[in-house]
Amino acid sequence: MKYLKFVLSLVLVLGVFYALNTKLGSVPPIGKFLSPSQGIWQNEKTESISGNIVVDGLTDEVSIKYDANLIPHIFAQNDIDLYRAQGYITAKHRLWQMEFQTFASAGRLSEIVGPKALNYDRAQRRKGLGYGAEKALEKIKKDPEILSYLEAYRDGVNSYIASLKPKDYPIEYKLLNYAPEPWTLEKTTLLFMYMTDDLCGYSNDFAYSHLMQEFGKDRFNLMFPDFFDVLDPVIPKDTDWSFIDTPMTERPASEIPLDSLTETMDNPDPANGSNNWAVSGSKSYSGNPILANDPHLGLNLPSIWFVMQLATPEHNAFGATLPGAMGVVSGFNTHIAWGETNATRDVKDWYKTTFKDASRKEYKYNNGWRKTSVRVEEIKIRDQKPFIDSVLYTHEGPVSYDINFKGTQKTVGYAMKWTGHMGGNEQRTILELNAAKDYDDYLNAIKKWVAPAQNFVFASTEGDIALWIQGLFPNKWHGQGKFLMDGSNPDNDWQSFIPQKFNAFTKNPERGFVSSANQHPVDQNYPFYVFNDHYETYRNRVINDFFRSKDTFNIQDFKNLQNNNYNLKASELLPYVFEHMDASTLTKEETDMYNRIKQWDFNTSIDSHAATIWEIWWKDLFNLTWDDVDWEDALKKKPDDNAKNYFLRTLHYQTIYLLKNDPDNAIMDLANTPEKETSSDLFLISFKEAVKQLQEWEAEHGDYAWSKYKSTYVGHLLQALPAFSRFDIPIGGDRNTVNAAAKNHGPSWRMIVEMSSPPKALGIYPGGQSGNPGSKYYDNFIDRWAAGNYLNLLFMQNPDATDGVVATQTLMPN
Repeated sequence: MKYLKFVLSLVLVLGVFYALNTKLGSVPPIGKFLSPSQGIWQNEKTESISGNIVVDGLTDEVSIKYDANLIPHIFAQNDIDLYRAQGYITAKHRLWQMEFQTFASAGRLSEIVGPKALNYDRAQRRKGLGYGAEKALEKIKKDPEILSYLEAYRDGVNSYIASLKPKDYPIEYKLLNYAPEPWTLEKTTLLFMYMTDDLCGYSNDFAYSHLMQEFGKDRFNLMFPDFFDVLDPVIPKDTDWSFIDTPMTERPASEIPLDSLTETMDNPDPANGSNNWAVSGSKSYSGNPILANDPHLGLNLPSIWFVMQLATPEHNAFGATLPGAMGVVSGFNTHIAWGETNATRDVKDWYKTTFKDASRKEYKYNNGWRKTSVRVEEIKIRDQKPFIDSVLYTHEGPVSYDINFKGTQKTVGYAMKWTGHMGGNEQRTILELNAAKDYDDYLNAIKKWVAPAQNFVFASTEGDIALWIQGLFPNKWHGQGKFLMDGSNPDNDWQSFIPQKFNAFTKNPERGFVSSANQHPVDQNYPFYVFNDHYETYRNRVINDFFRSKDTFNIQDFKNLQNNNYNLKASELLPYVFEHMDASTLTKEETDMYNRIKQWDFNTSIDSHAATIWEIWWKDLFNLTWDDVDWEDALKKKPDDNAKNYFLRTLHYQTIYLLKNDPDNAIMDLANTPEKETSSDLFLISFKEAVKQLQEWEAEHGDYAWSKYKSTYVGHLLQALPAFSRFDIPIGGDRNTVNAAAKNHGPSWRMIVEMSSPPKALGIYPGGQSGNPGSKYYDNFIDRWAAGNYLNLLFMQNPDATDGVVATQTLMPN
């Protein structure tokens, strides 16, 4: 018996030893993870932000001044040293994040997490993100100056990586049981492709084609008109375009192939957008222009942004940087300020491609056959053999969907034409903005920007304000790219591009302000084709109305506007509903909720119950109005997917317009009832259903105040790590308000800059400077951000300044 106990004990010890030191499925080796010498405990250490560090390749000392918010202020003697230092310092605080995002862009997540990421990786590669990154790098290599800076940045990152021992690796490497690899030039271009896909990778072509096929031209145009009656475009309506001497491409006499995929298309979040604006000195309390920017993106930890100051004797910039890329993206320097919002222009078109036979070596084009090319994608998979995916390319671009990926026909594929594959040099734009001194420098800088298309807002200490809608835009014939096109017809190819000088812009407008919030860029007088492709219809009007409301504005006005929770959408429908809905049949419980929402001031504030009632009621009303549309079939998404509610935001405006102005339209009639319903009937039916749903939610969750119901959170990039995330953040707003704080999406960086000499600035973002979950700087800005408060940004004018500095670190040449 004692021998049996001994054997059992030995087996148990060996089993524990094996479990502690072996990776079991997705679980890291627990012993390694918990090791006092190299495991998780090492990540509890406070950031080292003082002392001297030797960094290979520096030609002179670089001084890093840290303020109380862990913001590094980098002072170098030349640009090469500056960007080498930026690479080193960014990697020091955000290494795992910057590398993980490039793995995601390149379609390499299967290397880290195994086969569950395979379909994601295939989709990324079939979008051509790696291909586009290679094209961008080819462009950069033709620019020796930018190439030298990018090489310095790369070497700075790698100097930091080389200094690490396994015990020093960020915690995510330990959780996933892998190690950082050397940084490369292509990783930076992959990061830009990641952002390009996020911001201009959305496409409605397949859904629009399906809806046109199902309902016909008249019904489709009723749902999706090219312009709205309340259009308040980015560029003022009274702009004179007579100087444009390049005509729009003429429309060919060709048919649209009304076809669609049978499975889900891969699209980024349709709500990716932003706000920006600037007022001239004549509308500013101080006489100085004031500029604001708040990009709306997914809310993640570590934050997408890392705030830095980057200075040499020649230029001095401050603002939000992208970990993995050089320079300040949204910020200011001694002379100018700039920021971006998503231009939301249609720069991705789809072509139905017909192959000659099942070998797919040739495809039909111009009454003949062209050869396809093949890009072999080897996808490494953790603990498995690699997966080989052969992606076909036509002259348009990658055949993203075919019989091997979400297609159903052996001789049919769908090819993508996208400006993201054109190979831009966006790093030059960013670095030139960082060093710009006036409007001419700003304009020269943004001319190089290809994708993603952005609304670049500008203000200067000289008193100028401006906004350019910048990107590489195809000069399309009317209707081109709105639907899936026949890839065999040369008339459907992009024939030319709009000359950059004819991109829409405004400088020092008479109204005294410029602004953008992802709305339609221009009115119908602009001579090039720009259709209403999921443009925003509410935030922009709140912003513009605000700046028309009085003569001058101060910094507090800008804060109030960035944190404005007024729901214009609800305010434009509900008074009509209250006037026309028959409430006589409501139960007591329904009447109580009805009276509550009737008293609403349309502010989606934290404690508003009416805002929650509206949210549920509107979704039910929208569904009833379009009850004959199978959205799951049209959009290839589940019915409750965000695509249904936010991808169709242009349809939201049109729905409200029809409910109010054409209440007897046939679309109001419910398909499954014998009666003939009007919009008033839909109001009542949907309200009763909303009350039922709200009562069920309240029974399960309790109080349905808006912040409780919305339950905003900032999630770790891995999503599956709740301990590294922040939940139930008390913040108002929704996707239709200027403070566009949704459940896991919203203002990712709020900035306000007054163009004094030197500029004074405020900023905040929902995160923290450190990428280490064990650091007090990991998420310390979130509460301040949610409350609508800001940091006073310390814009140091020389490296010898001491006010506000808590630590100094010096990077030394070897």
